[in-house]
Amino acid sequence: MFDRGNMLLYAVTDRSWLNGRELSHDVERALKGGVTCVQLREKNLDAGSFLKEAVIINKLCKKYGVPFIVNDNVEIAIKCGADGVHVGQNDMAAAKARELAGDKLIIGVSAHSVEEALEAERNGADYLGVGAAFQTSTKLDAGHITHDTIRDICKAVKIPVVAIGGIKKSNISELKGTGVDGVALVSAIFASDDIENECRELREMTAEMVGVK
Repeated sequence: MFDRGNMLLYAVTDRSWLNGRELSHDVERALKGGVTCVQLREKNLDAGSFLKEAVIINKLCKKYGVPFIVNDNVEIAIKCGADGVHVGQNDMAAAKARELAGDKLIIGVSAHSVEEALEAERNGADYLGVGAAFQTSTKLDAGHITHDTIRDICKAVKIPVVAIGGIKKSNISELKGTGVDGVALVSAIFASDDIENECRELREMTAEMVGVK
């Protein structure tokens, strides 16, 4: 179910772009457009609402055969039947997430340095989200890291690496040669007026960048 190919075009939800639409509507447009993984990020929903949304998005991802990842909440991930959970450096440690999830979940970890990347891999991470690759307005506390650091992280670990942070059509090609397996996108997908076609174009550009067909 999960391999490097699932990192190619990794969509991270952001309901600030919904403009009255249901989140599931926009996620399905992204799935139709070819995203290879979906992460549900909900910082402001209560636990009940988060779980309800997670169940809906999980069903959609299963329909399209795409891994579904829950951000920061192992309990919600297990309850809704998600494929995995993603934790940041300031959230639950990878080792704790693995302890709670056992072998049930894919575990992704945010990393900003080679040291953090290696520690996450040692503690059971299945993939890394590395960045911010560029300056980003989506996550204001995300420090920008150099492409040399991204390259060093990719060389240091054996698990898949997805770049995140400020990535869009105009700069995807700049990540060529870093060794990343794909890109994680928020506003580049969900702020689009035509999410489905935007994802088709983004997937084609990312595939060219990483050197896959």
